[in-house]
Amino acid sequence: MILLASPGQGAQTPGFLQPWLEIPGVADRLAWWSAVTGLDLVRYGTEADAEEIRDTAVAQPLLVAAALAAYEVLYEDAARDAVPDAVAGHSVGELAAAAIAGVLTPEAALVLVRERGRAMAEAAAVTETGMTAVLGGDPDEVLASIDKHGLTPANVNGAGQIVAAGTTERLARFADEPPAKARLRPLSVAGAFHTEHMEPAVETLRRLAAGAPVADPRTKLLQNRDGAVIASGREFVARLVDQVSAPVRWDSCMAAMRDLGVTAIIELPPAGTLTGLARRELKGVELVALKTPADLDKARELIKADAS
Repeated sequence: MILLASPGQGAQTPGFLQPWLEIPGVADRLAWWSAVTGLDLVRYGTEADAEEIRDTAVAQPLLVAAALAAYEVLYEDAARDAVPDAVAGHSVGELAAAAIAGVLTPEAALVLVRERGRAMAEAAAVTETGMTAVLGGDPDEVLASIDKHGLTPANVNGAGQIVAAGTTERLARFADEPPAKARLRPLSVAGAFHTEHMEPAVETLRRLAAGAPVADPRTKLLQNRDGAVIASGREFVARLVDQVSAPVRWDSCMAAMRDLGVTAIIELPPAGTLTGLARRELKGVELVALKTPADLDKARELIKADAS
C-alpha cells in the first residue's frame, strides 16, 4: 500500500522548484495557478530568498502548488486520474492531500490555501508569536514543560519531535528552561500556527469553505486531528478548517499508516521532513523523498510494483 504525503510550512527552501521547471508543462501549470493565487509562484519557487518564502501568505500556496505539480508529473498526464492507495498532508499539506484525493479541485484547494495563508498571516500579526521544535527528551516531561510555560503543543510529530507554539516572550522563557535531554530549534514560520492565536483565521475560512465545491474522497484520506480516515469530503474540509487553530497529531497519522498496512511512503516536494519522521517511526516502510525529478524513477518503480 502506497501513501503520498504532502509536507507543511517550514519545509520550503529557496530555489526548490527550479529543477521541476525543466519538465514540460510544469511552468505552464504553475503560471495558471499563479493566476488563481495572485502570486508569481515560479519566481517564489526559484528566485525568492528564504525571508520572502517565509511569509505565510506566500509559503502556503507555494507548498500546495509544488505538491500538486509533482503529483501530476508522478502519475503523468495519461494517468491523471490515478490515485495512490492513501494520502495525508501535514498542516497546510492537507489541502494538497484533499486535491489529490478528489475532495477539492486543484483550483479550489489553491483558493482556500490563498485565503488560509492571508488569514493566518493577519492573525499572526496581532501578537508576536512563533514556534519551536523540541527534539528528544521524555515526551511526558516535554508536554509538561510546554504547559508550564503557557505554550501549546501545536505539532505532535512522533519520532521524538514536538513543536511548542505561543508568544515569543513565553518561548524565550521556555528556551531558558528547556526540558531535560531535549534540544530546541526555533522554526522559520511567522506565527503560532495550530493554536488559539489562529482563531480569527478559522472564522474567515469557515465562511469561505461553506461554498466550496466538495466531493467525497476517492482514496483513503487521513486527517491531522487524530489520524482518522475520513470518508466524507464535507467533513474533511470542515476538519481542515478547524485544524488551523488545533494541534496537528502527525504521530496519530503515522499510527494510522501502520494500522492500514502502508508499505511505502512517497513524500511530495519540498520533501524530506515527513520521510525523516517515518524513517524513525515506521521501520520497514519504503521511503522516497521526491525532492527533484531525479527521484521520479524510484517513486514510479514503487507505484508499478504496488500495482502488480
